[in-house]
Amino acid sequence: MKTLFDLVKIRITVLVSITTGFGYLLSRGTFDIGVIYPVLGIFLTACGSAAINHLQESDIDIRMNRTKNRPLPSGMLSKLQVILIAAGFVITGSMLLLVALGVVEMLLSLLALVWYNIIYTPMKRKNPFAVVPGSIIGSIPPVVGWVAGGGDLASPESVFLAFFFFIWQIPHFWLLLLFLNKDYESSGLPTIMSRFNEPQLARITFVWTFATALSALLFPLFGLVNGWVSLLLIVFSSASLIVYSIQLLKHDTGRQSFKKAFMGINYFVLYLVLVVSIDKLMPKG
Repeated sequence: MKTLFDLVKIRITVLVSITTGFGYLLSRGTFDIGVIYPVLGIFLTACGSAAINHLQESDIDIRMNRTKNRPLPSGMLSKLQVILIAAGFVITGSMLLLVALGVVEMLLSLLALVWYNIIYTPMKRKNPFAVVPGSIIGSIPPVVGWVAGGGDLASPESVFLAFFFFIWQIPHFWLLLLFLNKDYESSGLPTIMSRFNEPQLARITFVWTFATALSALLFPLFGLVNGWVSLLLIVFSSASLIVYSIQLLKHDTGRQSFKKAFMGINYFVLYLVLVVSIDKLMPKG
């Protein structure tokens, strides 16, 4: 099971499933049995996409301490086994979305897969800024949930959800790069550290983190939060993230500070999802 969990990047795929359920809740206004279909469908498709990524990057993974023990570099699984597992996940997830929900949800899930495996993964071998267009991948699952819950794909709320999860991923990745820079250097991939030095990238990442915090304040503007308590909690958490991230502007910022900032922005997003979800589930009136 550990090998399988590593293959499907279980922490990432679970997070993707949470954002899908979040989109469903915001659209539907409640959780019902219907949430199972988009969440499970996206989870299975994302697992397949992650397994395909292992095939694409096994030559890179073996050069990095963080990834050298993954299923393919370690020899725990063969390429044929990974191909079969990936195909099983993608086909099952896609068919579940198609049969239970519809063509739009299935096509959106496949768009995420194509964007990740066919566009982003090859692009990051050549372009250090690939993470910017690559962040579109994480903006798709909440939209799948929104549409599955009965929301309009082109509605302002749907576009905002996609925007919020898009903008968060950029500082998320660059903070990861800042505290794992040496490991990424050994991968041979071009990174943004080749264009900016550490203090410069830290300041750029602070700007993106600041933008992520400000974008959270738009949830009430789009009618996705109604309670005053929830609004105050969002304002407080956004202000806290900004204050906490000011450490990135220091000239002597160290690896542990980058790691703390990385954890901070991730906890911020999870906290925001929790607050907005509780607000949506609270009885009105």
